[in-house]
Amino acid sequence: MGGCVKKMKNKKLIIIFIFGLLVGAGIYFGKEYIRLQEYRNTIRAIEIEGIELSKVVDGVYEGFSDGLLVSAKVWVTVENHRITDIQLEHHHDRGIAAEVLVDKVLENQSTKVDIVTGATSSSKVILKAIENALAGEAE
Repeated sequence: MGGCVKKMKNKKLIIIFIFGLLVGAGIYFGKEYIRLQEYRNTIRAIEIEGIELSKVVDGVYEGFSDGLLVSAKVWVTVENHRITDIQLEHHHDRGIAAEVLVDKVLENQSTKVDIVTGATSSSKVILKAIENALAGEAE
C-alpha cells in the first residue's frame, strides 16, 4: 500500500512540474509575442519623409532612431547644403546589410532611397536617424 501512495505522489509531482513548465513557457512566449508586435508596430510607424537640404546650414548634426530591437545613431556633416559625410553607429548586429544606405544617401543627397531587402527594419531606422539629425541643430 505504501508503494502505491508513493507512486501517486510521484505522478502528482510530475504532473505539477509539467503544468508549471507549460505555464512558464506560455508566459515567456506570450511576452515575446507582445514584444514582437510592439517592434513591428514601431517599425511600421516610421515614415521616411525626405529632407530639404536647402534649409540645412553647415555643421555636424547628431541623430538617433530607435526601433526597439534595432537602433542607430548618426553624425551627419553638411557643407554648402550638401551632405558630405555620415558616420553611423549601428547599435545591433541585425541588419548590417542596411549600412550601405549611408553611401546611397550621400550619392542621392536624399533619404528617399530604396531600402535594403532583408534589412527593412534597419533600413528604416538608419534613414530616420539621418532625418532626425538634419531636423535638429548643428553641434
